[in-house]
Amino acid sequence: MDTMEMNGGGATGTGRETGQGVPWAVFEDEAPELAARVRGRFERTLHHVLATLRSDGAPRVSGTEVRFYGRHLTLGSMPGAVKARDLQRDGRFALHASPGEVNREDAEEAMGGGDAKVAGRAVEVTDPGELEAFREVGVPPGPFHLFRLMPTGVVLTSVEDGELVIRHWRPGGGVTEHRRT
Repeated sequence: MDTMEMNGGGATGTGRETGQGVPWAVFEDEAPELAARVRGRFERTLHHVLATLRSDGAPRVSGTEVRFYGRHLTLGSMPGAVKARDLQRDGRFALHASPGEVNREDAEEAMGGGDAKVAGRAVEVTDPGELEAFREVGVPPGPFHLFRLMPTGVVLTSVEDGELVIRHWRPGGGVTEHRRT
């Protein structure tokens, strides 16, 4: 795999200068505590909500599954699915972790880990060897699309001690925190 594919096309390898996003591993290195909490939210449930851009620029929302593969956040798709075509045309995405089935009575408990969102750019993996290696972790037989999700921003919103706490990370910018009562 070439360097451009690994880093999402950033001119210097970080993706910071071009807004192309960075590998999930960079987020983990720069903000390990926040990365662990966000990862936990995505691993808690199977299905999440993905926003992509249609060819006319309008937003499209799709249900999706994501997987952490090594130190990458990945998204797979059936061949030719509209979300895959959207990401091939314009890799910008927003991903919202589903809290699972929640009713009003137990919403606070269900959202105890916070509400996680990732925005960035998707980079399609096309190397046949890498696709086959990914298949070994359980992808069904047959063709599929595989994308690395390269964050440009991550947000975790939670309620702590009666306050709304919003933590936001951007590549190279560290974590900022805002509290509201």
